[in-house]
Amino acid sequence: MCERFKLTHERIPPKTPNKNAHIESFHSILEAECYRRHEFETYPQAYEVVSQFIQDYNCIRIHGSIYDLSPYEYMEAVKQGTVTPKQFKV
Repeated sequence: MCERFKLTHERIPPKTPNKNAHIESFHSILEAECYRRHEFETYPQAYEVVSQFIQDYNCIRIHGSIYDLSPYEYMEAVKQGTVTPKQFKV
C-alpha cells in the first residue's frame, strides 16, 4: 500500500513511543472503546465493527485537542477560516 499511495514507511527508534504519541493514543482508544466491547467470531465481522468505529471516530466523536470538534468538522472549520489551525510539534 505504501508504494501504491506513494508513501514512505518510517519507523521510530526503539523505546521512544513519545515520538508516535498520537498513534499510541489512538490505539489505546481503539482497544478501550472497540476491542474490549466486542467479541469477534469472524474476520468480516471484526472488519465491519472496527471500520464503523474508525468512521465514527473521524466523523462524530469530538476531540478535545481540536476545539471539541470531530476531525472532519475541524478540517471544514479550518478551510472556512472559523478556527485557527492548531500547531503540532513534530
